[in-house]
Amino acid sequence: MAVPTILILPFEERGSIPNNPRFPALVYQQAFPPDQADLAAMMEQRFAENGWPPAWRHGISDFHHYHSKGHEGLGIAKGSAELALGGDGGRELVVHAGDVLLLPAGTGHRRLSASSDFLVVGAYPPGQSGDILRDPPTVEARAAISRLARPPTDPVSGRDGPMVQHWSDGL
Repeated sequence: MAVPTILILPFEERGSIPNNPRFPALVYQQAFPPDQADLAAMMEQRFAENGWPPAWRHGISDFHHYHSKGHEGLGIAKGSAELALGGDGGRELVVHAGDVLLLPAGTGHRRLSASSDFLVVGAYPPGQSGDILRDPPTVEARAAISRLARPPTDPVSGRDGPMVQHWSDGL
């Protein structure tokens, strides 16, 4: 397994995006070798082995949104894209095949541009899902975000992964 560079991106609330007050977004640069014949399947297998069942294959929406019902793992399976994380004024970054983003519930994200072959594998911990919210968070959405604990395993590296270290959740 490749040893990725980990970007740790904490975000405060920005406009209609609540972000997550407890957990930073994590970007695993080159977590997987990008030249695999079926990188999407390789990512799905690793995520599933680590307790994050794959949920979909698609892209990333071109509007700011966040999820209140799940932490989201995004494996970049093909191509590249420029993304905005954390809402307006957050962080813009370029992702490439082999990268993985781990976005805690509440973290704003959107696609700014992408290559024509851009493909993402999405995964969530068991019992969680990716509702798509664009409006300012309601009391219920904030409560849902705050109730979501740190999953027991990192989607890329399992029980000893970077998420376990950087999402302490008071453990």
